[in-house]
Amino acid sequence: MENIKVAQEKFADLIQSDFKRIERMKEDTKVTDFSKVPEIIVGILPGDGIGPIIMKEAIRVAEELLKNEIASGKIKFRQIDGMQIEDRVAKMESLPSDVFEEIKKCHVLIKGPMVTPRAGEGLPNLISANSLLRRGLELFAAVRPIKIPEKNIDWTFFRENIEGEYIWGNKGIQVNEDLAIDFKVQTKQGSERIAKAAFEFARKNGKKNVTIITKANIVKLADGNFIEAVRRVGKEYPEVEIQERLVDAFCAKMLDGEFNEGIEVIVLPNLYGDIVTDIAAEHQGGLGTASSSNIGNRYALFEAIHGTAPFLMNNGRGEYADPCSLIRAVGMMMAHIGYADRKEKLDKALDICTVTERKVVLTTFVEDASAKEFTDYLIETIKGLE
Repeated sequence: MENIKVAQEKFADLIQSDFKRIERMKEDTKVTDFSKVPEIIVGILPGDGIGPIIMKEAIRVAEELLKNEIASGKIKFRQIDGMQIEDRVAKMESLPSDVFEEIKKCHVLIKGPMVTPRAGEGLPNLISANSLLRRGLELFAAVRPIKIPEKNIDWTFFRENIEGEYIWGNKGIQVNEDLAIDFKVQTKQGSERIAKAAFEFARKNGKKNVTIITKANIVKLADGNFIEAVRRVGKEYPEVEIQERLVDAFCAKMLDGEFNEGIEVIVLPNLYGDIVTDIAAEHQGGLGTASSSNIGNRYALFEAIHGTAPFLMNNGRGEYADPCSLIRAVGMMMAHIGYADRKEKLDKALDICTVTERKVVLTTFVEDASAKEFTDYLIETIKGLE
């Protein structure tokens, strides 16, 4: 009985903390208008493993495309140190408070992949720095585009980025040696704001469909309430059709033209979004081809969706990592702060360099192009489009 009492008290504390979070969400309504920001600060978090390598190339591309704005002082890049795994382990903090204060002085961030320690790796069991950044900056929408032209796929995923299984991921209850309990969290406010982001994107981009992905046949309350919240918001967008798919069926049949017919914008809870977008990225050409934006009302963070690539680093092939995911993230950042024309130019150059022309080929093997050689080719192509 004592074990049950302790578990009940811990659960009550968790619920109280989320009541406070809900109140903060209700107050977080002011959206940054970048057209009125005199100097946009872009924070650079290089990350671990291949992160600093591909970040160097991504910033070279950004500096080429934004050279006039950088010269005029409208945009400033600022590297933020202290988030490498060695720094975090030394302080035993996943997100050191002094570093976070510097991060909050920026308007947007570009982030390389960061190590999240796992059991057996010889590192302290620190929680995910990515999750702390998303929560700390209230980056509630992970937006991930996926295009597979030969399958007639042009999807934009809106993954709820804070709640679900992740928000209490390190706060489960070990009741006794036989019973462990983890949690899934869903709030009305969290579900409605990710739904609104998806429908607003659909409306602004001429999309006619929003598809909800859940496992509501099993997870009755959290997933069921998520569906209800999306449909409730959807009533404000009568021109947009709403569909539903179960997450297991979607993963199994996402390339089936009959199954995925009409799908354009996809909204889904946190864990499903993590899994589904990684699978979709593999079908697109691998995680190295995919990027993600993490959007809040005040801040935004742009990143590759792959990890630190320890195999490449351990085998002396880090310099041959594909930088395209982080370069595409830079494109999403430029569009977010008001330079969609630069993203369009970058997308056109990337299509030339990776699909139609391919004078320089990346494979991560040393006999083919390095990240730097590919980026040289990409920048030369960008200049040719001017």
